[in-house]
Amino acid sequence: MKRNYRFIISYDGTRYHGWERQPGKDATIQGKLETVLNKMKKSGDETVVNLIGAGRTDAGVHARAMTANAFLDTDMSEEEIQRYMNNYLPEDISVNEVKICSERFHARYNAIGKTYRYTCWYGVSKPVFDRKYVTILDKRPDTEAMRAAAKHLLGTHDFKSFCGNTKMKKSTVRCVDTINIEESGNYIRLYFHGNGFLQNMVRILTGTLLEVGYGNIAPDEVKDILEACDRQKAGPTAPPQGLALMKVDY
Repeated sequence: MKRNYRFIISYDGTRYHGWERQPGKDATIQGKLETVLNKMKKSGDETVVNLIGAGRTDAGVHARAMTANAFLDTDMSEEEIQRYMNNYLPEDISVNEVKICSERFHARYNAIGKTYRYTCWYGVSKPVFDRKYVTILDKRPDTEAMRAAAKHLLGTHDFKSFCGNTKMKKSTVRCVDTINIEESGNYIRLYFHGNGFLQNMVRILTGTLLEVGYGNIAPDEVKDILEACDRQKAGPTAPPQGLALMKVDY
């Protein structure tokens, strides 16, 4: 009997083309997970296991706790499924939790919020052991100016200016309820929480806030950028390696 399983997954996205399975590209997170899941089916089951993720992280982006679900017909227990998957998955992907869930649970459609973290580093020395997970800045930005600018981004708005897909036909309205900018030594971490994020949205928000921190954009100009609904008005897309999906809310 097929049951719906919920997975909590961590991955280092450095060498992958992103979460989403892509024709002709073996190196995707979804593809690697589905390959293992399809090996676990009962003998004679010819259906293809489709793993549904809570989101589609970009190439090079990481996740601490991606949620996903899939229907699977197996005699294995939840713990046995987890052990089997981690035994055959590459070392940069880990299944941290497996639970049977309601048949109606959908990792993407049932999500009500997500938390992303973007990590930056500045200084004369190098973050040798974190180099795959931070974006190195040329100089220290003015974080107070960045916090002032971030206030204009809070709430429900049309974030078209911060969407990497300029041909997107669906609604670009989202609610961002939290943007926290924290400093610890040479690290600057930006935390974003909202009900959903557009393609490249967190990276473009980060790139724009960094431009404010460098004095290239005034904090109050961010309000005008938001209202313009024009990608060309916003700052650059920050590099992928500094971004990580931290949590999905249900």
